[in-house]
Amino acid sequence: MTFELKMTEQQAIDGLKGSYGTEFTTADVRAFCAMNDIGYQTVTKKIQKYKVSKGKWNLEVTTKAVENIEKSFSAPAVQPDVERDLVPDSDDTFVKFGSFADVKKIIQSKLFYPAFITGLSGNGKTFSVEQACAQLGRELIRVNITIETDEDDLIGGFRLVNGATVWHDGPVIQALNRGAVLLLDEIDLASNKILCLQSILEGNGVFLKKIGKFVRPAAGFNVIATANTKGKGSDDGRFIGTNVLNEAFLERFPVTFEQDYPSPSVENKILGRVASTLGVTDIDFCKRLVDWGDIIRKTFYDGGIEEIISTRRLIHILRAYSIFNDKAKAISVCVNRFDDETKQAFLELYDKVDADFELTREEG
Repeated sequence: MTFELKMTEQQAIDGLKGSYGTEFTTADVRAFCAMNDIGYQTVTKKIQKYKVSKGKWNLEVTTKAVENIEKSFSAPAVQPDVERDLVPDSDDTFVKFGSFADVKKIIQSKLFYPAFITGLSGNGKTFSVEQACAQLGRELIRVNITIETDEDDLIGGFRLVNGATVWHDGPVIQALNRGAVLLLDEIDLASNKILCLQSILEGNGVFLKKIGKFVRPAAGFNVIATANTKGKGSDDGRFIGTNVLNEAFLERFPVTFEQDYPSPSVENKILGRVASTLGVTDIDFCKRLVDWGDIIRKTFYDGGIEEIISTRRLIHILRAYSIFNDKAKAISVCVNRFDDETKQAFLELYDKVDADFELTREEG
């Protein structure tokens, strides 16, 4: 279909809709203009009222309509305390490793660039994101995802407050409004209800149908997700409850970082700093724990055992030691969560790094 140079508004709308549907981007408009030999500015002026965000148009939602709905809809809202500082506290025990530097660069850029971080449990995925935000002075809103998490939990919903029904913004809307980093923790536990975030993961705002309000992302808003799997489920059954996530949902994360446990040298630094905060002066014990963890992981990767010791578990043992002042008890109570066969295998592996230490005695 060929248009004259003086294209009417309706012709522009019909042409764009026919080529790209009701939603399209700057790239689509430029392609349309090139195909029809008409100026970009000429077309964008005619469709200005359908612009919903930078470089995006929606022929089903006009800017004026959204503004009118927002003005006419008087539902009260329970807003977060805007004065509250959501920047995480800096932790002196943190040691940078793994994907930290890359994640920090993404957050520092303030570009909308969702990232997916995967790795075994207890290896610092969430902690790294928190500390990146702490170092950059960026606000962070963390949401712990479960299979029960739904649109109301994420976007918001009506609540009964002092006998009145009021709208409460969910953590996603709060992050959008504040230009904060939204951390979706353990996202592979989610059901398909998480698909309510599709448009948000494209950098668009979200239209809150229940209160007739369109929320656009403030500058700096970004989404980071952590998971023990890559969203494909857990083939080995280690992470029961994890789900296969929708492929289109996963595709909206441009980058995926695979985080492993820290190297022994880095883990030594971590445990050394934790020991210092706890008043533990036995550095040799920290080193033996690290060596023990390294042997367990190598045995696990070789298929010799079915469980693994995380950095978080080693820190638990160090904390237990600071409480009980008994190394044997500290290790024993912190590996009791494993089945008897695995626990015994762990204790036997510890003998390889500390042959003079009796671990198998009963603790009272």
